[in-house]
Amino acid sequence: MLLIAGLGNPGPRYAATRHNVGFRLIDELARQCGVPGSAFKERFHGEIASARLGDQELVLLRPQTFMNESGRSVQAACTFYKLKPADLIVAHDDLDVPFSEVRLKQGGGDGGQRGIRSVTAALGPDYVRIRLGIGRPPPDFRGDVADFVLQAFPSAELATVEQMVTRASEAVSLVTSLRLEKAMNRINQRPPR
Repeated sequence: MLLIAGLGNPGPRYAATRHNVGFRLIDELARQCGVPGSAFKERFHGEIASARLGDQELVLLRPQTFMNESGRSVQAACTFYKLKPADLIVAHDDLDVPFSEVRLKQGGGDGGQRGIRSVTAALGPDYVRIRLGIGRPPPDFRGDVADFVLQAFPSAELATVEQMVTRASEAVSLVTSLRLEKAMNRINQRPPR
């Protein structure tokens, strides 16, 4: 069993923001696995559903604690299912990954991502991360980084965001079928420009 946690903020105000791209991955995995929205139940300070991807049993989790407290929800689910950090994949937005690119990583620092900081504080760093590239604010952006991540993607970027989410779902499939190292070799190659 693997727990796939997509990080974001609860509520309609944040649904379309860059910070919620982890939730989008959970929605895409649910769609691919034939899990209806009604299958998600409120547990572990989040919304959770069971799914199957090939032969792999998955637990899909959208923490509802707000980004900075994500570790509380993820730890509660891991404890209930008796999962180790090696059984956890966390998907999150990443300013340091170019827009629309996907990276797989295990362990390491949080890069300033507070949801990852919270999960690491709760469980240690040895889980797999799917880093979804939202890029840095453009030079003419007025505001700070928090303003940028809490903005919705512009409509011109939405098709590219969906492609990124699809690639991230492929990353989950590769981790389950090929294991992490081979999945990283495939996913972390930069796409041709």
